[in-house]
Amino acid sequence: MTQVLDSLPADSANRILCCYVNDTHKLKIARITNISNWYFERIVFPRERLLFEAVPEAQLEIYVSGFSTAALIEVMNCDRLVVKSPQAQQDCLVQHN
Repeated sequence: MTQVLDSLPADSANRILCCYVNDTHKLKIARITNISNWYFERIVFPRERLLFEAVPEAQLEIYVSGFSTAALIEVMNCDRLVVKSPQAQQDCLVQHN
């Protein structure tokens, strides 16, 4: 099931479909904060795949959740996470066992 809680700004015509995979055993937090009028934040559970829409200039920040804090561990451009084909999209939706 797809949840859209905070969609991209209406003037975002060049949307891209992206996929981030948490291939660790730790809970992670994915955030995009560098796009004006839009804030994106999701919890990504261990071995979960996150499929989301963004704009190419968006930067995905990955935080590792600690006992009482979250530490920034990685920043990547969303244009590097683009789902390029229907098969890649399907692969992103399939969960690890």
